[in-house]
Amino acid sequence: MLVSIKNLNKHIGEQQILNNITLDVPEGQIVGLLGPNGAGKSTLMKIMTGIWQGEGQVQVPERIGYLPEQNPLYGEMYVREFLTMMKNLTGATDDIEQLIDLVGLRPEVHKRIRELSKGYKQRVGLAHAMMGQPELLILDEPTTGLDPNQLIEIRQLIKGLTMHDSRCTVILSTHVLQEVREMCDRVVLLDHGTIKADKPITEIADLEQLFTDGTRI
Repeated sequence: MLVSIKNLNKHIGEQQILNNITLDVPEGQIVGLLGPNGAGKSTLMKIMTGIWQGEGQVQVPERIGYLPEQNPLYGEMYVREFLTMMKNLTGATDDIEQLIDLVGLRPEVHKRIRELSKGYKQRVGLAHAMMGQPELLILDEPTTGLDPNQLIEIRQLIKGLTMHDSRCTVILSTHVLQEVREMCDRVVLLDHGTIKADKPITEIADLEQLFTDGTRI
């Protein structure tokens, strides 16, 4: 398994954020980490990336790309300038022009990042996350705040990443059911820090009912 998590718990003070999480993810899947706000999705992702520590066993690949919900960009920098700086800082060997084309940034590459729409800013963040040819991409709410056209474009782009490289695995968090239907091979439903369901999307007859049942207090 590319990702293997066993009996993972996370406490912040006296509050338990994650409760005995066990999750295996093979190579090449797009896994939708579905759940309402406060379910523990971001916490689980931060532990997978090594930003936070938890109690339990977490095995992840060495090369991970991460796009947090708050995309950390430098607004005054130009697109190519920013990506080149991040390449140099991380020691990546990627071809910046290929990355620009892969995420569809070519029409906006001459602009400062602050001049970009939210959708194009997410493309910059994706290009950054993909540096170093990661085996695992972790995307935290990657479509939040996008307009309908941007939603479609970013969803297609993310789904296309695994088509571009069949070895690339994506774990993305969302609370949008349509997003899971359109993009994911598998759904992991998380609520109150507990996995309530874990199924291939093809085996889910009624995603709305699964979500309702899994998040019922």
